[in-house]
Amino acid sequence: MTVRAVVRGVGHYLPARMVPNSEFEATLDTSDEWIRTRSGIERRHFAGEGETTSSMATAAAEAALAKAGLTGADLDAIILATSTADFTFPSAATMVQQQLGMKGGFAFDVQAVCAGFVYALAQANALIVSGQARRVLVIGAETFSKLMDWTDRATCVLFGDGAGALVLEAEIGDGEPTDRGILSTDLHSDGSYRELLYVDGGVSTGTTGVLRMQGREVFRHAVEKLAATAHEALQKAGLTAADVDWIVPHQANLRIITATAQKMGLPMSKVVVTVQDHGNTSAASIPLALSVGVERGQIAEGDLLVTEAIGGGLAWGSVVLRW
Repeated sequence: MTVRAVVRGVGHYLPARMVPNSEFEATLDTSDEWIRTRSGIERRHFAGEGETTSSMATAAAEAALAKAGLTGADLDAIILATSTADFTFPSAATMVQQQLGMKGGFAFDVQAVCAGFVYALAQANALIVSGQARRVLVIGAETFSKLMDWTDRATCVLFGDGAGALVLEAEIGDGEPTDRGILSTDLHSDGSYRELLYVDGGVSTGTTGVLRMQGREVFRHAVEKLAATAHEALQKAGLTAADVDWIVPHQANLRIITATAQKMGLPMSKVVVTVQDHGNTSAASIPLALSVGVERGQIAEGDLLVTEAIGGGLAWGSVVLRW
């Protein structure tokens, strides 16, 4: 018998303000066609006045809890993956904890940029498998619109804001790949690639800073590393790509998503794609895609999923779970 972290509910939140590619044409040397061709992105959402990472995270959490038939009082822990917390401290997770009326347990943030949700899932799984928690709310939420250089057409058109959340609960399985829940995790990082993707601000500069990216190099590393980590996670679970029902990748760029699927030997018909509607929402992109995939009727109970992501650090990893 094996303890598994099983998904009980999923939900998401997107700001009301939807920004089509055409909106950038007034201020940048770009076009809808240029953005679509290079990224697959057609639109994204930006946080409105008063909307923050913690407020969006709370909305997504409430949606996931409602699907699970639970409240904040039923949780043992909250893990919030974000690079855009409201404040340096306290953590955005504790702010969500308060908003959900969760008086016990504990809450903390995980910062691994676009790989953040995968890292958070791995931490939640460890808490549940070790017996430290029975129910864990895992959230990815970002307001990357606060980190953009609006004169850099190579980056500012790519990102969006939003949040997604999962409720995980301990369940006894047979210790077989047919079990529901998280079957394996695989995490990596390499700080020598820091200059490829970073924000040029922080406590060392006294400024918030803006995002800087070497797009071609990030693309090259992404395809290679995402396919490799997905393979490693499947191998740990005793499975192969042939067993996969859905890849739910980090939604950064359609070309990266397509190339990674090809490298894994899987058709795009087995990939949940939302990048066209959300842009790159960093740590929020995988839970957003999971929630939308369920709403669309793509993801069903018993399906085998692989989620994989890469972000600044570089940090990357994957999770294999049966829905």
